[in-house]
Amino acid sequence: MKKLTLLMSCVLIYTASMAQLINSTLTIFSEDGHKFYLILNGTRMNDKPETNIRLQNLTQPYYNCKILFDDKALGEVSKNYLPVTDPGNQTQSMDVTYKIKTDKNGKQVLRYFSATPVVVTATPVIPPDVVVYNYGTTIPVVQTTVTETTTTTTGTNAANVGVNMGGMGVNMNVHINDPNLSTQQTTTTTTYTTTTTTGSTPPPPPPAAAGPCAYAMTSADYASAKASIEKATFEETKLKSAKSIISNNCMYADQIRSICRLFTFEASKLDFAKFAYKYCYDKNNYFKINDVFEFDASRDELSTFTAQ
Repeated sequence: MKKLTLLMSCVLIYTASMAQLINSTLTIFSEDGHKFYLILNGTRMNDKPETNIRLQNLTQPYYNCKILFDDKALGEVSKNYLPVTDPGNQTQSMDVTYKIKTDKNGKQVLRYFSATPVVVTATPVIPPDVVVYNYGTTIPVVQTTVTETTTTTTGTNAANVGVNMGGMGVNMNVHINDPNLSTQQTTTTTTYTTTTTTGSTPPPPPPAAAGPCAYAMTSADYASAKASIEKATFEETKLKSAKSIISNNCMYADQIRSICRLFTFEASKLDFAKFAYKYCYDKNNYFKINDVFEFDASRDELSTFTAQ
């Protein structure tokens, strides 16, 4: 009975912790002061271009992000699965900042700048030049049609002359037909027709995989992780580093296969392949790992392990 009570308590604690909503904040600024529109999950966030945007109430761990510059010559920047939570704890709300900078090739790129855990009781200090938006508030798309009607009235100058000679008054209406003295009056009427449509609703996050993996590493993060593992000189150090990374960042089967190929010994490849199976996002493709082994015995051992 005590075991059952303890088990139920653990389940309730786990459920309560998972029920806590993510409430992250994302700040993106242009290092060179370029104005831009921010699009998250296909929805435009700001109604006019800004150089520094802060988004609150983000409830997903990742977002697809696109930057559209007001200066069309700068092109655009896209990044899928932009993380706004702690990679090791995707339920941890974070205050994340990214910057837009010019790379060595003169292109605009989006780079990680900083991240701090969100403290619920703290009041964030927001600089006055930062424009704050609440995620979920849709910016309407406004289409305006302008119709101009111009009416021109042309007239000539006329003079009314009165002459008084010896008590006899003579009135004369003199018409001067001189184009240089003619007058024109122009009236312009402008009509605005505005159509407002509601922006699209942000699409749901990608489906979560079974097990501890909700999302796999992005290509950029994986490249950095692989480079870090390759720097290790000794096989044991390399294996330890690889296990540490994947235990906090899930990978695709193809990515795990590439990591296995970094090891020299068959035993190290098999050891990592077994350890990484738990953190594979697409376990249905794990058969691809067999390509890294030289011996059938290793393939059979991994197949037996994954079938358990």
